[in-house]
Amino acid sequence: MNTYAVIDFETTGLSPGHGARPTEIAVVLVRRDRIVKSYQSLMNPGVHIPHEIQSLTGITNQMVRKAPDVATVMSAAAEFAGDHPLVADNASFDRKFWDAELQRIRRRRHQAFVCSLLLSRRLFPQFPNHKLQTLVRSLRLPDTGRNHRALADAEATAHLLLRLQQELVRRFRLPSVDCRLLLSIQRACRGQMEACVRNHKGSRK
Repeated sequence: MNTYAVIDFETTGLSPGHGARPTEIAVVLVRRDRIVKSYQSLMNPGVHIPHEIQSLTGITNQMVRKAPDVATVMSAAAEFAGDHPLVADNASFDRKFWDAELQRIRRRRHQAFVCSLLLSRRLFPQFPNHKLQTLVRSLRLPDTGRNHRALADAEATAHLLLRLQQELVRRFRLPSVDCRLLLSIQRACRGQMEACVRNHKGSRK
């Protein structure tokens, strides 16, 4: 069974392409049916954190002033995540920062990115929205602490990943769920999910 590295960034803005840098990262390792290990660190982005971002995350310029620089933290986070498949909620956001900051330290991502947001839309289309906190409440997942802090959000996403895997096992009577199936489902349209599972079962025979 896969070990997954669930990640979450807090940042100074929405896009590294517009100069935004990370201020905090957490990486949570999930193996079988539980969280087994975690890494978290603030980092000094080298740029000013806008007031509205400080209000959203609670991370201030003063908090990061003496934190390690981004290169140091990203190197440690990448080592911690290893070659395990990466998971994030709204992965398109975290993937941009992960790839951009790895490039700055002359590293490259080789593993796939699983998106719990896309998977949740496929499996639970009845929910009013698919924000992480809505899913935590609707699925009665553990309360991991303040949202918009990296470790709390990464742990919440880890619990959501486990719940998504359990739902797939229950709904489609699967012995287990691997990364290939998750990637196939998140790429497919909602109506193609059963076909993804059928193809997955066929490939395992």
